[in-house]
Amino acid sequence: MSGQDVTVRPRRRRHPLEKGSRMARSGVHEVVLLTLGWADLPKAVSVEGAPPEQRMREPVPGVLLLTDGGWLLLDTGFNTAYLRDPALRRRFDPHLSAVIPAEGEPLEQALADAGIDVDDVHAVGLSHLHLDHAGGLRHFTGRPVHCQRRELHFGLTPEAEQHDIFRIDFDDPAHDWRLADGDVEIAPGVTAVLTAGHTPGHQSFVVDLDDSVGGGGLVLAFDAAVLTENIEQEVSVGGRVHATPEECVEQIRRLKSLAAARGYPLVPGHDPAVWPVLARELAGRFGRTQRG
Repeated sequence: MSGQDVTVRPRRRRHPLEKGSRMARSGVHEVVLLTLGWADLPKAVSVEGAPPEQRMREPVPGVLLLTDGGWLLLDTGFNTAYLRDPALRRRFDPHLSAVIPAEGEPLEQALADAGIDVDDVHAVGLSHLHLDHAGGLRHFTGRPVHCQRRELHFGLTPEAEQHDIFRIDFDDPAHDWRLADGDVEIAPGVTAVLTAGHTPGHQSFVVDLDDSVGGGGLVLAFDAAVLTENIEQEVSVGGRVHATPEECVEQIRRLKSLAAARGYPLVPGHDPAVWPVLARELAGRFGRTQRG
């Protein structure tokens, strides 16, 4: 892979999650939760030890954060180009049960429903490179893309396809990669937290809201904790790469600790009960009317 590769390293003097690290600094001004499709899959992918015959339909998440620099998008949904092309779908994932509209781009439509244009997104943060999170990256060539270095490096290996990570989604020399080696603030009020396990460089996000909008915040687990069950029962996700269930549970506990220390809710990545409710709550808080 070619293209710009910029290292974003954790702060040396003060860890971005250290108490007091946000004194007199800006936070996030608005949060918009997006649903970029749905995925039908065995619950065992989300919860270690779930009955193999039990299936779930889970929302595919995206999160818009209004920062001082503009809109930051966390995760981008599916790549509709190969979902709708029979030959490409057979090539990349014949067993995928993605649910998207028959026409149009779910990402563009979700943004439009929130009253935001694709061109208004100034940067992207990827929790990881799975096909339901990195598939829409093609819409943002030339804009900064925040990712863990180890995630991108794994994504470029032949093994990655065995774990539903496909280079067609992200291997473009036009991408402006901003690669991190651990926890790092990627925008004012947005800290990426390395939570490896689901994938080798998975990252979750701590969102600190600006005092001007009432303060508070969120800890977005993404696929470190897919469902509320992962959090409340401290049970590993079922889908893992080079990690044990115990290692994944440690990441859940770390996120729970971060959330408790700040008094923030810990939001699971794909919970069909939690996601739509929280999306409505946040739309009401920030006075944004979402269409669709």
